[in-house]
Amino acid sequence: MATRGYEKALSMLKTLPRVGLFNIAPNPGFVKPSKRGRGQHGGDKHGAGNKGSKARQNYMRTGYETSLRPYYLSFTHEPYYLGHHLKRQYPPLSLGQLQLMIDTDRINAEKPIDLVQICNTGLYKINPQCKHYGVHLTDEGADSFKAKVNIEVQWATEPVIAAVERNGGTITTAFFDPPSLFALTNVKKFLESGEPIPKRMIPPEDAISYYTDPKMRGYLADPDQVSWERLVLAQKYGYSLPKIEEDPNYEMLTLRKDPRQIFYGLEPGWVVNLIDRIILKPTDPELQEYYKG
Repeated sequence: MATRGYEKALSMLKTLPRVGLFNIAPNPGFVKPSKRGRGQHGGDKHGAGNKGSKARQNYMRTGYETSLRPYYLSFTHEPYYLGHHLKRQYPPLSLGQLQLMIDTDRINAEKPIDLVQICNTGLYKINPQCKHYGVHLTDEGADSFKAKVNIEVQWATEPVIAAVERNGGTITTAFFDPPSLFALTNVKKFLESGEPIPKRMIPPEDAISYYTDPKMRGYLADPDQVSWERLVLAQKYGYSLPKIEEDPNYEMLTLRKDPRQIFYGLEPGWVVNLIDRIILKPTDPELQEYYKG
């Protein structure tokens, strides 16, 4: 009997359909909900309203003008921002801000001023990762600028140069590559890393003409031509140029960095040990030749 019952059940499974949602009985007491949806039309619009692109979820793309030529295709291509991500940026610092830093003793005007002193004030910051290449000294506050300084910036204009030299000071425009800028903007962090001081690279091709121009007081310009341009600029702006040779701070005002040097008093290739307070200098002739060349 058992064998015949098994065979009968097996024969029924061969003929019955597969089990699915369409042939399973609901639970006892189950009430099927109404299919009526939202809206005033019996749920056929599903809350999207009457006919239109929004009802069909067919949204127009940004800039599309119905049956018209889009605005951005109506004009020829003009590369306004071509290579913009590669352009060098120079965050501005006005002469008025510089004078305020000197008056509040954040900057010592008795010593040469460079990017290190300006960043150490905490009032000016640059980020080399954002293509910042140094200080752009602007002429805002030029009439009230009275300090006599020896300042090194990365970009300056003719009125700024005249405002500095009118007071008996000197100004130099100098280029620094990104590795040098990382060391200049955070000196303590760089020296704690134990890396040797890098040598400064020469300016790129599109900037070499600016930093060799004596009118812009470029650090690669001929010193004799720079002296001549100082006289020409004084005659142009109508002020008498102070005799820097007779100034008691003549050595400070004429102090310049070597084209390969990034810190005053420290040569490329040196390693400064802040813990032991010693300076390690390279002894290998090849390294000495590399950092001097």
